[in-house]
Amino acid sequence: MRKKPILAIIGLRYPIALCVLLLAGLLLAGRMVHLHIADRDFLQEQGDARSVRIDSIPGYRGMIQDRNGEPLALSTPVTTLWANPKHFQASDEKLAALAKAIDMPVVRLKRRLAAAEGKGFIYLRRHMIPEEAKIALDLNIAGVYGQPEYKRYYPAHEMAAHLVGFTNIDDKGQEGLELAFDAALKGKPGQKKVLKDRRGHVFRDLQVLERPQPGQDIQLTIDLNLQFMAYRELKAAVDQHGAKAGAVVLLDAESGEVLAMVSQPSYNPNDRSSLDLAALRNRPLIDLFEPGSTIKPLTIASAIASGHYKADDIVDTSPGYLRLGGHSIRDFRNYGPLSLTNIITKSSNVGVAKMALSMPIDTVWSYLQQMGLGQTTGIGFPGEGVGSLVAPRLGQKAKIATMAYGYGLAVTSLQLAQAYQVLANHGVKKYVSLLKRADKLPDERIIPESTANRVVEMMETVTTRGGTGTRAAIPGYRIGGKTGTVHKVGSTGYEYEYMAIFAGIAPVSDPKVVAIVWVDSPSGREYHGGEVAAPIFGRIMGNALRYLNVAPDKEIQETTDAR
Repeated sequence: MRKKPILAIIGLRYPIALCVLLLAGLLLAGRMVHLHIADRDFLQEQGDARSVRIDSIPGYRGMIQDRNGEPLALSTPVTTLWANPKHFQASDEKLAALAKAIDMPVVRLKRRLAAAEGKGFIYLRRHMIPEEAKIALDLNIAGVYGQPEYKRYYPAHEMAAHLVGFTNIDDKGQEGLELAFDAALKGKPGQKKVLKDRRGHVFRDLQVLERPQPGQDIQLTIDLNLQFMAYRELKAAVDQHGAKAGAVVLLDAESGEVLAMVSQPSYNPNDRSSLDLAALRNRPLIDLFEPGSTIKPLTIASAIASGHYKADDIVDTSPGYLRLGGHSIRDFRNYGPLSLTNIITKSSNVGVAKMALSMPIDTVWSYLQQMGLGQTTGIGFPGEGVGSLVAPRLGQKAKIATMAYGYGLAVTSLQLAQAYQVLANHGVKKYVSLLKRADKLPDERIIPESTANRVVEMMETVTTRGGTGTRAAIPGYRIGGKTGTVHKVGSTGYEYEYMAIFAGIAPVSDPKVVAIVWVDSPSGREYHGGEVAAPIFGRIMGNALRYLNVAPDKEIQETTDAR
């Protein structure tokens, strides 16, 4: 009788439990439906706030290339390691492994982390090779992260350093063309949505929100092969003569494009750990100097073009000197009557001074200015020198005379090259360019074609027997040029240091290349332009003509064959 209620109770347990479970299942299902429908957006937002992040995608900086597409500056992918000291947690063993991976002593790493305690960011090492950075990241240390970046690399090393320049560690242009065209070269970063774990490490890319835009590539007129030839010869000569500095510019005579531009001393832009600030100067564009006797062909050209002289005129340079007030102008000796050609050959100061004084006071100045002296070339290089070419006033006879043989004015190597380009291009001025582009300034005729051609032929006598620049001669080619040996200007006036200069054109029969070479303060027994700068010109120009496949002059070749 008593067992019946107990059995009844036991028999009810199963349906009761089943009902409870069903009810719980219904409640759970209802909650799930509510969460997935009613609270979906809220929960998604909360989840994303804890794990979804927006990361930056670095933009690739544009390349700088030579005229043939050879890279002079390019960007390579690197990884920057950084840490959040607030979240940093590592055992002694992992800390030692991290220090080894980033090539830093453990003591120094501990000191840096301790000094940054409470901060949310600290660099561990910038611009690591991705494979090396992966070793550190694979340690899975809390608070250590990797950021993809780009690092600039310069394949030409010191050969094109002054021209190309360099970027800083944040990939911003600091010198040279990297600085001048930073806005065009730098890429625009993109954005992507990523999933990060609780330690902040990315374990999945979700979506690219904005693609990075690469920077614009820039192509120069420079030919890397010619750049190397010029750099090699200049460096060897500066070392040989114990000089302070030197510069070379090669210009295409027909287009005005810069084919090579080198400086000494130089530096390696890939390793600037021991950089000398003096080595940063792009001397062909920045350094100003008095051109000395290299101006004389331009003075002669001005005199003929103005109609005041004819190419066959004779100038009496006797007695070998000229006194103007308190100033005295002298030649090496008394040359007596000289033709205009011989004035260039003998480099007569008295001859060009008398010519300049016999013409209206602004004649030489006007033509020099039209040829590009005393004004920017518009090449777009930061810090380019403008030079100085002040118009003489009535009564300033000494100024008029000294300007005629290259004193009292200041030029850059590129300005002088542009002026010689006018002679080489049959009297037509081409505005010099460093960038390979279609939009160029229009040509401008400065002097008659016959005048330019005749003066170039006069300059040929400088490199032949009896001239001052015979060491610039190149077998098989007719070479025209002019030497210059200039006293340097110091704080107290002219010093007993010299600049050796040679400006030349080749070949005379059909000019293709203009070159300017100067060496600052050669310390040996040789210091004249014909002794120091002319041989450099000869070697560089000879290599350039052969590289450019310029045919030797027929008359010289026939003479050689006959011998």
